[in-house]
Amino acid sequence: MENSSKIGIVTVTYNSGRVLSDFLRCIFSQTHANFILFAIDNASTDATMRLLRDCQDSRLVIVGNLDNRGVAEGNNQGIRAALEAACDSVLLINNDTEFESDLLEKLFSGLARHKADMTCPKMMYFDEPQRFWAAGGHFQPWRGYRVSQRKDALDRGQYDQAEQVSYVPTCCVLIQASLFARTGLMDPKYFVYVDDVDFMYRAQRVGARLMYLPECKLLHKVSSLAGGQLSSVEIRYSTRNRVYFLIKNLGFLKGLPWIVLYEAYLCARFLGFQDRVSMFCFRQRAFFAGLAMLVEKN
Repeated sequence: MENSSKIGIVTVTYNSGRVLSDFLRCIFSQTHANFILFAIDNASTDATMRLLRDCQDSRLVIVGNLDNRGVAEGNNQGIRAALEAACDSVLLINNDTEFESDLLEKLFSGLARHKADMTCPKMMYFDEPQRFWAAGGHFQPWRGYRVSQRKDALDRGQYDQAEQVSYVPTCCVLIQASLFARTGLMDPKYFVYVDDVDFMYRAQRVGARLMYLPECKLLHKVSSLAGGQLSSVEIRYSTRNRVYFLIKNLGFLKGLPWIVLYEAYLCARFLGFQDRVSMFCFRQRAFFAGLAMLVEKN
């Protein structure tokens, strides 16, 4: 019966050529075979489109954008396509990942077993498969709704129980199609980074149930396509989008103190010699770009 349920798999590609073949191999070997893979390409200039077009599986739908629309809007394109195709659930997944053939089956069966709106796997570093990259996490209201993500520790069985969590990165999360009517889609203004925090925050506000399933395992080639964990891309968008997230979701009065504290943190990094002048200025430009987004929003 489970195989009769159709899953829409959404992955956003951008110069993903060096990881895509392994990802496609994992996808098309899934035991849950009733799915459509929506590959949303953001104007790749490498071999990505060739690799996708060479794939002969009829379950692959390729959407080629003429420009880079970002991860958030790319996911939205795939989600809309999955909903139009009457998919029962939607899997958002990075293509810099590898996983076993029963990932879809286990994530999907977990939805009914735990009466969940979303399920997520145990995610490990590809280069260190015994070290957690993400094992679910939680929002911290006392820190301006930053997320605490269980990561970096070695797997000693400490997260081997299924449990409800409030946050997981959208590197891999299966979502009931019906949930999008309550939460809306991803906010495209984020472009990349923090868009998943925003979505999970909105999901929690409407009472969505997110379950972490340790029996599912995924290996993540962390930031292999963005230039590293401390790339200029991540610094720029994480800084900018943090500011946008605070006022958008908390409102001006509740969000302003957290924005002031965030600016104080950025200044402290500079005064504590953690950032050079050039990096401090780079972060400041990103910070004020976040404020500008709020002006545009209003």
